[in-house]
Amino acid sequence: MRILTFDIGGTSIKYAICDENFTLTERNSTPTNAHLGGQQLVLKLISIIESYDNIDRVAISTTGQVDSENGIVVYSTGAIPYYTGMMVKKIIENKTGIPTYVENDVNAFAMGEAMFGAAKGKSDFLALTYGGGIGGALYLNNKLYKGMGSSAGEFGHMITHAGGKQCVCGGEGCYECYASTNALVESVNKKNHTKLDAFDIFKKENFEKPEIRSCIDLWIDEMIIGLINIIYVFNPPLIVLGGGIMNEDYVIDLIDRKIYNQLMDNFKDVNIVRSRLGNDAALLGVAVEASKL
Repeated sequence: MRILTFDIGGTSIKYAICDENFTLTERNSTPTNAHLGGQQLVLKLISIIESYDNIDRVAISTTGQVDSENGIVVYSTGAIPYYTGMMVKKIIENKTGIPTYVENDVNAFAMGEAMFGAAKGKSDFLALTYGGGIGGALYLNNKLYKGMGSSAGEFGHMITHAGGKQCVCGGEGCYECYASTNALVESVNKKNHTKLDAFDIFKKENFEKPEIRSCIDLWIDEMIIGLINIIYVFNPPLIVLGGGIMNEDYVIDLIDRKIYNQLMDNFKDVNIVRSRLGNDAALLGVAVEASKL
């Protein structure tokens, strides 16, 4: 079986061929051009699909809240205009004739980690990814818990600062306004009058500057605030953290050193780890589900 699997982010679309052994080959990526809107995004996917021969299934991990049973984006913030309500599965299947599976990107990330990664063999865990925003997923009793309307796990829109910064969701003081990777970049550049991206911030020549390190440490404190709230609500045995920023050892190490000192004793058994699969988690998560169609 040849599955063409996609992971759609705000900046880029990553895709690869996945075989029946869930090995990824022929990796590629292309800019999302999210500002062009949902319709153009789906047309781009169709163009990529039609450039391949002998594709048996299409698997799509995408930003936005997704009704995976029907392959519909039930809600998306303004990051991709006119994406809310997009019937991705129906459009692609009607155009290509190839069975297609669509899922929210963090749900897909959780499924990949559950099957092949840091949560393999675990029946219950939570997943969070940190990037342009903060996404979340709940994996309970060996399956995703999606809640009413397929929208559970929006941890990024917990309110951690009442009356705080305006969020893209329309709320104020959301967790992701303070603890996302974008929030870190904004904080560093505003305070230091620089134009660094997340990768630049952790380069030795920048990371060792006290004023930048201070921004990083305050940002990690914001991450910890949200994680503690989530731990107190769910009391999970495991939390898997994803996003490119988690490749920085300093981030996961400081979370580990600080968070347990702030938790009540009977919540300290939670194990907080980073993704084992990185960008492959979502690609594999949706590929497994697509293989069942």
